[in-house]
Amino acid sequence: MSKDDREKQQEKPKAVALLSGGLDSNLAVRMMIEQGVDVEAVAIKTPFCDFDCGKGCGHRVKEVADELGITLKTVYFGEEYLRMLKDPKHGYGSGMNPCIDCRAMMYNAAREHMEKIGADFIVTGEVLFQRPMSQNTRALHIIENETGMTGKVLRPLSAKHLPATDAEKAGLISRDKMGDIKGRSRSGQLAMAKGFGVAEPPNAAGGCLLTDPAFSKRIRDLMDHSDGIPSLNDVELLKVGRHFRLHSEAKLVVGRNEEENGIVKALAVGTDIVIEAKDYVGPTCVLRGKNLDDIMLAKCAAIVLRYSDAPKDVESKVRVVLSNDEKEILAYPADNAEADCLRI
Repeated sequence: MSKDDREKQQEKPKAVALLSGGLDSNLAVRMMIEQGVDVEAVAIKTPFCDFDCGKGCGHRVKEVADELGITLKTVYFGEEYLRMLKDPKHGYGSGMNPCIDCRAMMYNAAREHMEKIGADFIVTGEVLFQRPMSQNTRALHIIENETGMTGKVLRPLSAKHLPATDAEKAGLISRDKMGDIKGRSRSGQLAMAKGFGVAEPPNAAGGCLLTDPAFSKRIRDLMDHSDGIPSLNDVELLKVGRHFRLHSEAKLVVGRNEEENGIVKALAVGTDIVIEAKDYVGPTCVLRGKNLDDIMLAKCAAIVLRYSDAPKDVESKVRVVLSNDEKEILAYPADNAEADCLRI
């Protein structure tokens, strides 16, 4: 590499992109590359939006980064995310989604990487008014202000509807080449994708699990009945099975198929009680909590049999395992009303 080439490379603007793997962030990066910006990406995993697990966002982040030819760093928010979720400063959206606080954590992660590599600004695929809680002008201002990123976040897809960023004012980026997309319609993005030659552009992101109404009930129930912050294991268990709140300190999780049965059993910890129908095909179940007496076990056994192939009008055996101790109890299957009134 010649001296002139090295000097040109050193003068090249540098940015950190928050990359989800969806179409919007993909296009935002392409717009920066087109303007000669050197881009590195940060991908965020949370317990509720994990692009490797197939639940939540489920996007191809690594594949997209490779396709774009950019370096990718993955940041995982675990217990710190759960602490925030317990009492988010800016509250929740339609479910248990703390969108503003969540985005602030993402901005902070991107800012740390920006400072580490000496980048000039951050790039996101956010589209103005696409998401009601976190992508309006007020929310964007709050997030930038609270993370010390005012003027440092460029949103190429909607830039013409937003104040000019420091990068634009400094001439690092041409505002004329920025987008003017806003709202929930995808037509602008699809047209842009066609222009970039993006084959089979992905559908809009489904959002994290916290926006799902059914899952929101489960996480709210867990938060309401946890002393302090729930464990990551508790959260993983929320993603499978049917859930039954037996009392304030006890919950039963019932696998729905063979795959979930395996996951439920794998997530069982030493203090959990594993319950299964002994003589019939049925679910693997985990009873987790405190004050688990014989009356509680009988109620759980009835629910287990309710979802098994056991006959509904006779007693059947249920296997109950706690650590290395195993016993059998007899129970009749619970009726629908009995099970439904406990289901979360």
